[in-house]
Amino acid sequence: MHVHGQKRQKKGISVTIADGMTPPDFELPDGDGESVRLSALRGRPVVVYFYPKDDTSGCTAEAKDFTCLAQDFRAAGAELLGISPDSPASHRKFQDKYGLDVRLLSDEARSAAEAYGVWVEKQMYGRKYMGVERATFLIDTAGKVARVWRNVRVPGHAEEVLAALRAMKA
Repeated sequence: MHVHGQKRQKKGISVTIADGMTPPDFELPDGDGESVRLSALRGRPVVVYFYPKDDTSGCTAEAKDFTCLAQDFRAAGAELLGISPDSPASHRKFQDKYGLDVRLLSDEARSAAEAYGVWVEKQMYGRKYMGVERATFLIDTAGKVARVWRNVRVPGHAEEVLAALRAMKA
């Protein structure tokens, strides 16, 4: 994994990616081991969504929602990328199990998650741990961040992102 043009985030320093910014570049393998570099997609809109873990209830629901709308995203010219710390093999198994039509990228070193400020301290049942914050970044054809969603709630999210993509093109 390579993050281009940005230093890796140090623990305790928060990274904020805001509308209008150039997002950190990354190069990550997908479930087939093919490398995907964000900067190579410039010229078309890109939806980058970070999620915590393959084959968990919320992440499965989110991936299925994006899959249901994948044709609409493609019709709008957008590339749809899901990123988690899972391995490429885990992504392939997850995609095959649910028939997912989303390109899932493996960020095992968490470099992209750190660069985007989504590798955060979380808490469950009183226990604190580091994990991926569910977040989505809509990147325009010029390679700039058009919209950011943090602490995403899954129901209706994919539809909201598609609506923002369509509004961006108008």
